[in-house]
Amino acid sequence: MNRLAEFEERALPCLDAAHNLAFWLVRSRPDAEDIVQDAFLRAFKAFDACTGEDIKPWLLAIVRNLAYRWLAARKKAANVISLEEAVSARTGSGEGIELATQEASAEDLLIGQAERALVAAALSELPPPFREAIMLREIEGLSYRDIANVAGVPVGTVMSRLSRGRAQLKARLTELFEKEDRDAV
Repeated sequence: MNRLAEFEERALPCLDAAHNLAFWLVRSRPDAEDIVQDAFLRAFKAFDACTGEDIKPWLLAIVRNLAYRWLAARKKAANVISLEEAVSARTGSGEGIELATQEASAEDLLIGQAERALVAAALSELPPPFREAIMLREIEGLSYRDIANVAGVPVGTVMSRLSRGRAQLKARLTELFEKEDRDAV
């Protein structure tokens, strides 16, 4: 098998995970797409350095590093995207809902969309290291060891970031749900 075919076979299944990580770090779909494209080009150029069967942690580490570099450059340029704009772009995209049953009512669908929007808003407010750890663990399903490899930190740091991130996420969601309940009355 030639180098390109092997890279495609091993890397393309990780494309969605790479895009999710980039999006949750930079909070912009077009920028996330640029980061992922750059990451895949760099990964292909350095493909010979990839050891082991599972390419996902190695590839996500490249995406992570590029995303943080992009965030640092954006911060220097003071070109910040507003949180409201990022959240509305994420929740207003018209993405469908996958439900276990086909018999969901319109009310159930609206409640589900509202809850997902609240979770996305709360997650987007977390500091990037916590957001990254939660996204890699809860959304991408990576092990603590794989997250440590991606982030370049010890496993204990991953556990700490997950614990603190989950606590901050819980506190923020509690605030948002209480506010929503007050506003509903």
